[in-house]
Amino acid sequence: MNLKFLETFVWVARLKSFRLTADKLFTTQASISSRIAVLEGELGVKLFLRDSRGVSLTPEGLKVLDYAEQMMDTMQALKQSIETRSSKAGRVRIGVMDTVIHTWLSPLVAQMTDHYPLVEIELVADTSLNLCDQLQKGFLDVILQTDLLRQESVRSLELASHPIGWIVASNSIYNRNYTNVAELARERIITYSKNSHPHQDVLSLMQANGVLAPRLNCVNSVSAITRLLRDGFGIGALPPVLVSEELARGELTLLAIDQRPPNLQVVVSWRVGAEWVEEIVTLCQNVVEHYAQKVGEHYMVLSKPQARL
Repeated sequence: MNLKFLETFVWVARLKSFRLTADKLFTTQASISSRIAVLEGELGVKLFLRDSRGVSLTPEGLKVLDYAEQMMDTMQALKQSIETRSSKAGRVRIGVMDTVIHTWLSPLVAQMTDHYPLVEIELVADTSLNLCDQLQKGFLDVILQTDLLRQESVRSLELASHPIGWIVASNSIYNRNYTNVAELARERIITYSKNSHPHQDVLSLMQANGVLAPRLNCVNSVSAITRLLRDGFGIGALPPVLVSEELARGELTLLAIDQRPPNLQVVVSWRVGAEWVEEIVTLCQNVVEHYAQKVGEHYMVLSKPQARL
């Protein structure tokens, strides 16, 4: 039995689409259909039902999927057992949110290129919401974002968190004393993209303090938020670690307000069975630990040791 055909079957079952599987495996839909047809002929059963709603497994297909995934995991484990770290070659696709890009992504990439010199690293920068969707569809192997994902084929681990602060340009009209969050909310607030975890946290904090319609300006770029703050556009709700240099130079100021949104979580999520991913997750943990020690707890708080969910 051709293991490539089994892999194709597993991906069609996961993605529920011949088209998405063709994109994932860099081939054509006709080739995917042909592989499935050959596999069905060898097993003597129909594996999928196709209709206007998409692709679904037959009862026989469900049985085959369990064994096929076990076989793929076994083959992956076999390959890893006979490879040395430096000899590993191929490609790993990593999705990263903007906060990671502006903090510890460079040390991570440096460590990866040192440990796996023959591995091609493909980086995708996007919002946490989009990264989670791409991981679940199989277009990414590892993502670094804000949400714990709980799915059968996905694992997650909380690495650390960044305290959030209220930040303004030092020479702006916003740099003054505020009695509480309700008073602060009368001004223009700049934060992460709409429906992101930090955006929802800011919104919840405002509503808990009686502000039902705060002036939230959502921006999906840390660089853009920083530029807007430096130009005196409003009050930023973001981790001070992202503007540590501007704070040190006195260009920006951290407002002394006790009421703040919850820390921004940094979570690594990965697809079960993807090549070398567990090793990369461990590498992420090591890099984050060193980065947290470097910047201090006022900028990054390490998560307590936990099981990989």
